[in-house]
Amino acid sequence: MVTIRLARGGAKKRPFYELVVADRRRAVQGQCIERIGFYNPKASGQEETLRVDMERYNYWLSKGAKASDRVVDLVKQKTTQA
Repeated sequence: MVTIRLARGGAKKRPFYELVVADRRRAVQGQCIERIGFYNPKASGQEETLRVDMERYNYWLSKGAKASDRVVDLVKQKTTQA
């Protein structure tokens, strides 16, 4: 099964997450099928906090991918801001 989830990157105490489409059986930091955006919880000033390619997000959902709870919350937050 394919899932849309966050993969952590960044330095210690400076998290940076990529929104990735990956096989659920793969490790969280393992190989992904596609990178569809990012989330930067420590963004300051004019830095972008969240970017999601909604076209690709909806494409993967239509193909049967399941989004994690946190990803669903972030996308909902993004759509209400726009």
